[in-house]
Amino acid sequence: MSELSNGGGSLCHGEYKVPGGKLLVADVIVRDERLASVQLSGDFFLEPDDALEAIDRALEGAPVDTDADTLIARIQAALPPRTEMVGLSVRAIATVIRRALSRTSDWRDHRFGLIHRTPEPPHLHMALDEVLTREVAAGRRGPTLRVWEWDRAAIIIGVFQSLANEVDGEAARNAGIEVVRRISGGGAMFVEPGNTITWSLIVPETLVQGLTFVESYAFLDDWVIQALGDMGIKAWYVPINDITSPGGKIAGAAQKRINGAVLHHVTMAYDIDADKLTRVLRIGREKLSDKGTASAGKRVDPLKRQTGLAREAIIQRMIESFAARFKLDPDSLSQDELAAAETLAKEKFASEAWLRRVP
Repeated sequence: MSELSNGGGSLCHGEYKVPGGKLLVADVIVRDERLASVQLSGDFFLEPDDALEAIDRALEGAPVDTDADTLIARIQAALPPRTEMVGLSVRAIATVIRRALSRTSDWRDHRFGLIHRTPEPPHLHMALDEVLTREVAAGRRGPTLRVWEWDRAAIIIGVFQSLANEVDGEAARNAGIEVVRRISGGGAMFVEPGNTITWSLIVPETLVQGLTFVESYAFLDDWVIQALGDMGIKAWYVPINDITSPGGKIAGAAQKRINGAVLHHVTMAYDIDADKLTRVLRIGREKLSDKGTASAGKRVDPLKRQTGLAREAIIQRMIESFAARFKLDPDSLSQDELAAAETLAKEKFASEAWLRRVP
């Protein structure tokens, strides 16, 4: 948000790229803790023309702490009959107003560092996520895109998941698969070197300020949808944390917020050993029936089949797509960051106490 003196008020500016839609911009003048003037703009489509003026007027006078549902109700009550919106929605308008009134930043305000190292063990990946998120939160590191390389097969369970309910421990041990617990919520992931594409996007919380938790997933995954589109893959976001295609799920995301920084990490299936996955993960019938399928393997549509590209080529194209949209520079871990992560990996993520925090 930018604030400028404007006749005794403050001029607040916010932007919101609607996932799968258009750019929405709000310029709001605030006086006496109320919206004195609202001007919406963007590259969306809206009919009839006077709907935009009606929306602006409906928002004027609202207290600055008005919640999203109340803003939505004000807008809907003011819309002319047969209003049509393309590339935006009433909820998106409420979101951009809240972002304008918050201290938000924009993708273009940040320069991202790219970290892509040689294969590393699962425990160290878990630790690196926590260490780097804390570094971004403390302002010692800028926003970071980290591409993971795995040195072994692993199952990564969510921070709140039961180890016994999610993993067949004996089957995992027999298959030589390591089991670790991450700091974010969500479900279990099965990864293998060469079959998985994983990355972390670590950003200041200002980038998602004014968004709900669910909206922040779509917002931080929007570049992925575009990057997949650049490769000819039709993909879309499915709340709360999936990216899918006509053939099935492509990726799943999870988040953790620490002291003003957001860790958003994503795992994509390049290829999959569905038989091994179903042997080592205890995926209940209720979860599978909710997805409308009888097999966990059939729920996933690997990128290898969809693109015919090598895994390395897909990663490179993803990086290039990100760099084409935002500022991205090669980066590396500092010695202090690596040392802190190695210590954390040993003392926390490799410990039985952490792994079995939910038995």
